[in-house]
Amino acid sequence: MSLDDSIEMNVGGLTLDPATKSPIVVLRDSGNTVNLPIWIGLLEATAIATELEGIEMARPMTHDLLRDLIGELGAQVVRVEISDLRDNTYYARIHITTSGGARIIDARPSDAISLALRVKSPIFVARKVLEASEAAVTVDQEEQAAADPDLSTVSREKWSEILEKMSPDDFKYKM
Repeated sequence: MSLDDSIEMNVGGLTLDPATKSPIVVLRDSGNTVNLPIWIGLLEATAIATELEGIEMARPMTHDLLRDLIGELGAQVVRVEISDLRDNTYYARIHITTSGGARIIDARPSDAISLALRVKSPIFVARKVLEASEAAVTVDQEEQAAADPDLSTVSREKWSEILEKMSPDDFKYKM
């Protein structure tokens, strides 16, 4: 995918689907005109939330380990991209440069986003993904100014409350 065929987006926040209580990461373009919600697993949402909130864990979490490993090997994450949408499943790619050249690695969007946050790399979404996604929302600037929609982020206290109520069966998700 060329960068001309994509839009740079940022993490606009995390929220919960009111019907299923599944976590959703919301990507938002810099002009706040396009929002793309992506349903993710609870563990992935927790990884994103800890980075967004600047919470330092006592030991490296999986995405911290991946960031450190990439750095120790002398590689660099150039960008991540949400590259495709097939059968209601989003696909992502992590673009890495190494001494041996450029590499593209297949990833789940939640993992790619979590890594991008940790290494401060840009996140791109293919225009074809936005066009194909029924969940993508184009925000009318006038409506936005009038309503000032604000995606509520899930606070540390809310995550604690959610996690306390969960059983081990709740941590299963479809791959």
